[in-house]
Amino acid sequence: MKNIVTPRLFIAATRQNDGKTTTSLGLLAALRRYYPRIGYIKPVGQRFVDVQEHKIDEDSFLMDKVYGLNCPLPEMSPIAVASDFTKKYLNSANNDQLVRRVEQAFDRVAWEKDFVLCEGTGHAGVGSVFDLSNARVARILNAKVILVTQGGIGRPIDEIALNQALFERDGVEIIGVILNKVIQHKLDYITEFARKGLERRGLQLLGVIPHQRMLSSPTMELIKDVLEVSQLNDSDQFNNIIDHVVVAAMSTANARKHFKPGSLMIVPADREELIETAASAGETGLPTKLSGMILTDDLKPSNRVLKIIRSMPYPVYLTSQNSYQVASTVHDLIVKTRPGDAAKIALIRDLVKTHVDVGNIVDRTIR
Repeated sequence: MKNIVTPRLFIAATRQNDGKTTTSLGLLAALRRYYPRIGYIKPVGQRFVDVQEHKIDEDSFLMDKVYGLNCPLPEMSPIAVASDFTKKYLNSANNDQLVRRVEQAFDRVAWEKDFVLCEGTGHAGVGSVFDLSNARVARILNAKVILVTQGGIGRPIDEIALNQALFERDGVEIIGVILNKVIQHKLDYITEFARKGLERRGLQLLGVIPHQRMLSSPTMELIKDVLEVSQLNDSDQFNNIIDHVVVAAMSTANARKHFKPGSLMIVPADREELIETAASAGETGLPTKLSGMILTDDLKPSNRVLKIIRSMPYPVYLTSQNSYQVASTVHDLIVKTRPGDAAKIALIRDLVKTHVDVGNIVDRTIR
């Protein structure tokens, strides 16, 4: 029998990378004050990890690792949109089967739970090509919706209007909006006028989350996974956060100015004087504490410099790519929160607790 009793909420966004997962991660912690036993499901996923021969959406895997939700992982990620999924669907159009899969997965996730948080994929229309748009999935699950959008006034509200139309067409209620990544010094201004703009559309502003650079900064673990690298030392500081990227193509005197905590140093491996400078004592008398170092062009350092590298406290990688290629890749990275990102996760929890009206969300969900 289809579960229509367990309270549930669907988190959608106006576009990709607006902060759905960040919001969901923080809300799960905040909602536990009201509902100790919470389930989570991402009905349609596009980015996966392989877990025991199952393709599990990265966000489902994250939520389970962080919160230990005691939900069956395959049911938290019932539909995996692999590269050939859409083509197969257009040839067979097995929509009834997909709908049943979503419903059955939700029922299992909701078993003995007080509340279920559902996370969508991108904007309201994503998935329309296989007849499972976010709007339709929310309708299938009989879930009310929160829209997450990036901070601002004009463009976010324009995009909300488009998404609102799709959800309303499917008979889905939007209980409110959360603005994410709002510039700190514009927080009060945007809050005031975004609230007015949303009220004109019959929507309530449920939270305004300030931008935090840390949340969009990659870690050395992510760099290791994205680039083809080998590690030259035994450092396990993979959660070091990268705030600055330094392409060390200057003199040692100029380079030293850029060697500071949070920096990733990208340098050809034959620039041994720069590598030694990074390892030498700074103003505090201690070696400069970078977040990490990438040696490029597949040039292996001399044995003398390798000995220095092995003593460095942060990860040092070697890659065959040149400095420009590495810097471009790092610049273009889409940063996703990972289970090991303890500092980021703690910050997300605090941001949602402080800046989102969770009590109002609970009231409006069960109303």
